[in-house]
Amino acid sequence: MDHTLTWGDFEKVEIRTGTIVAAENNHSAQKPAYILQIDFGELGLKKSSAQITALYQPEDLLGKQIMAVVNFPPKQIGKMISECLVLGVVNGAEVTLLCPDKSVANGLRVL
Repeated sequence: MDHTLTWGDFEKVEIRTGTIVAAENNHSAQKPAYILQIDFGELGLKKSSAQITALYQPEDLLGKQIMAVVNFPPKQIGKMISECLVLGVVNGAEVTLLCPDKSVANGLRVL
């Protein structure tokens, strides 16, 4: 199976920078997860359910800049609607968040 993307395919994926402004346990998710509220600047606030509990505590996430896909359709996760997909590197149950190494404006596009 060929997994080669065209540049046009990649441009369809909107990966944006955002800052986590709230984090709490998602008790209604099937697997351990946090409900994150993320500030994407001009795009506004979006919620995400993120399975990042192995390496992060909610209080450690506040103010952390992350990268997320913001143009997937909303998805029901337990009792909440996830509006974006937070990106991370997966190693078994551990997910390490993708973060810019310098502070940047919320909502900037990754290309």
